[in-house]
Amino acid sequence: MSRHKIYKRGDKVVIHAKQALLAEGWATDVRLTVEGGTIVRVETEVRPEADDSCVDTLLPALANLHSHAFQRAMAGMTEFRQAGRDSFWTWRDLMYRFMDRMTPDQMEAIAAQVHVEMLEAGYASVGEFHYVHHQPGGAPYDNIAELSERIFAAASRTGIGLTHLPVLYTFGGAGQVELAAGQRRFGNDVDRFLRLTERAATALRGLPTDARIGIAPHSLRATCPEDLARVVGVHGQGPIHIHIAEQPREVSDIEAWLGARPVAWLLDNQPVDERWCLIHATHMTSAETRDMAATHAVAGLCPITEANLGDGPFNGPEYIAAGGRFGIGSDSNINISLTEELRTLEYSQRLRDTGRNVMIAGQGSVGEFLYQSAARGGAQALDRNGGEIAPGRIADLVAVDSQRPALCTLSRHALIDGLAFAAKDDVVTDVWSAGRHMVTEGQHRERDAIFAGYRAAVQQLLDSLA
Repeated sequence: MSRHKIYKRGDKVVIHAKQALLAEGWATDVRLTVEGGTIVRVETEVRPEADDSCVDTLLPALANLHSHAFQRAMAGMTEFRQAGRDSFWTWRDLMYRFMDRMTPDQMEAIAAQVHVEMLEAGYASVGEFHYVHHQPGGAPYDNIAELSERIFAAASRTGIGLTHLPVLYTFGGAGQVELAAGQRRFGNDVDRFLRLTERAATALRGLPTDARIGIAPHSLRATCPEDLARVVGVHGQGPIHIHIAEQPREVSDIEAWLGARPVAWLLDNQPVDERWCLIHATHMTSAETRDMAATHAVAGLCPITEANLGDGPFNGPEYIAAGGRFGIGSDSNINISLTEELRTLEYSQRLRDTGRNVMIAGQGSVGEFLYQSAARGGAQALDRNGGEIAPGRIADLVAVDSQRPALCTLSRHALIDGLAFAAKDDVVTDVWSAGRHMVTEGQHRERDAIFAGYRAAVQQLLDSLA
C-alpha cells in the first residue's frame, strides 16, 4: 500500500507512527488500525508492517469549530484605514457589500479553498456557521438550501469533516430592529428557518456519515427571546452555536434591551449545556465566566480574528481555573493557521496580564494543555467522537515531522510547546478526517485544481464590484 493512497471512510487503514500522543500520554512505535472511520485498535512498541502508512509523530487532529468560509475571499481587503476610527462595525459594513455580489458557484469555490487550507494546516473538521442563505435582496433560491448544499459540495470534494450550522438571523440589531439592506441575504423568520434546516438535513445525507448538522442562532441581537426559545425547543439533538459578547457595544445594547448582559441572560433563559458552543464570549464578568464554565458548554475562541477585529482578549485564567472547556476556530479566515491560533490565544493573555504561561491551570506544558484542550473542546462542539487517540474514537488524526528545524531539538515532552509556539503549519505531513487520508506530504490531493477555481471565482467577484 502506497503512503500516497487516499483512503475512503469504509476502508481499513493502518498507520504506524514512531511516536504518538495517545489518550493516556506519549507512546513509542504506535500502530493504529482504523475501520469505517473509527480507531479499532491501538498497539504500542510494535514495528511497522509492509503495508502500513508510516509517519513520524501522530496527534489527535483539531476541529476548526467556527468558520464563515466566504469571508476568506476578502482577506487583506479591509486593512486600509478610513477617515475616523475603524472598528468591528465598520468592517462589518464592508463585508456586507462584498458578500452581496457573491454567487452560489463562487461560494462553493471559496469554501473548497478554505477546506483545503484547513486540512493542510492540520484541522480534520470544520463547523461552518452558515448565514448567507438567499439571493441578493433577500429572495430565497428555488431550493431554499441552495447555499448550504454548495458548502456540502465543497466538503464532499475536499474530504473535510463537516458540522453544518445553519444560522437563524431575523433582526438587524438588538430590540428587533429591521434587517438592513446588507443583511437581507441572511434573513429568515423561524418558520422559514426550520424549512431551510430540514432541507439541509436531508441533503446532508449525501455526505459521509460523520457529517453533522446543528443550529446557530446568530446572536441575541439577531433574534428575540421567543424565537430563540422556539428553535432551541424544536432542535432536539445536535450542536447549538451562538455568537455572544464579542463587542462592548453588543453587551451594552443587549443589557439595555433585555435587562442583563448577554452571557448572563443566556444562562438564565436557555438550557445551556454540553451541546452549546458560545462563540467569542469575550466580554464577561467574573461571575459570567464561572457560570459559563459550570455549564460544560464550549467557548469557541477565534484568536486571530478576534485580534484582527479588535474584539479584545478572552477571560482565560478565570475560565480555565473554573474548569471551562474551549476550542478554536478561524472565523473570518483571514489567516488559516492552526499553530497561529494557539499561540495568539496564549499571547493575548500574556499581553493583557504582563505575564507568561497563562492559559493553564497549575503547572505543566502550556502548549500541550492548549492543544489537548482545544482537541477535546472542538470535538465536543462539532459533535464528533474525537479529540484523542483511543479505540472507539473517530480517526481524526494529524502527523507532524519532528525533524523540522522548529521541532528537531525538542524532547518529546516539549514537542507540543514547539508546535504551538515555534512551528509553522508546514510541519504537518498527513491528515486523516474520519479515516479519509486527505493530506500527504503536506498537500491536499486536489490543491492545485481547487486553487485555480478559487482564484477565478474571486477575480470574477472582484470584477463585478469594480
